[in-house]
Amino acid sequence: MISLAQGLLGVGSGSLVGFSLGLVGGGGSILAVPMMVYLVGVGSPHIAIGTSAVVVAVNAAASLIGHARHGTVKWPCAIVFAGAGIAGAAIGSLLGKMIDGQKLLVLFAALMMVIGALMLRGRTGEGDSTVRMGRDNLPALMGLGLASGALSGFFGIGGGFLIVPALMLATGMPILNAVGSSLVAVMAFGTTTAASYAFSGLVDWTLAAIFIAGGMIGSLAGGKAATLLAGKRGALNGIFAAVIFAVAIYMLLRSISL
Repeated sequence: MISLAQGLLGVGSGSLVGFSLGLVGGGGSILAVPMMVYLVGVGSPHIAIGTSAVVVAVNAAASLIGHARHGTVKWPCAIVFAGAGIAGAAIGSLLGKMIDGQKLLVLFAALMMVIGALMLRGRTGEGDSTVRMGRDNLPALMGLGLASGALSGFFGIGGGFLIVPALMLATGMPILNAVGSSLVAVMAFGTTTAASYAFSGLVDWTLAAIFIAGGMIGSLAGGKAATLLAGKRGALNGIFAAVIFAVAIYMLLRSISL
């Protein structure tokens, strides 16, 4: 049973996740698990990961609607990538549930540092906007999709900052199309991981609903802030990457002290 204080912290945490997603276009879901464990007070890292996967899937579905309307999704490439990744997410989630919770948090912190580093890298919009799925890029789409799905399932994250560069590497599509197409995979991976954890009773549905509600509020505010600060996107990415590094270091220190 979630207390009033936990509920309020959950709304606040979900709002921060949504705000970061709206502001810098990704990375917010990586903060959901540490917020659930260290701020809201979820006792089991596995429940935090399973619940986070539900939040990730819903957030991705909501964002995908907008990208689909603007025609930025390369559906054939996205579907093949996501289809391969679903198998990876299923395997990754099974392995994640077998790992000790504290060890899983240490690995999670290491992944956060990798994602923080990816956020610091400059990403250009150049690419072939007419790219199509074919024999030349099918193996790369399937291979990178499988690997991205496995990481997403193992850690219960959306993995957008891994999926976007993977799609660009596999097909040469511009970043705008990669971002839109990545949401298909994020939604698919999140749903697969959430289903696996839910089957094992490792999802707190009430907390998931609270985070989703908070995320909707935060994403609206983040979107407005992104419009106002559009010319400072590089600086915003740097600040958010610093936050991710700080949280990762905190997680490592907490794990070492236990």
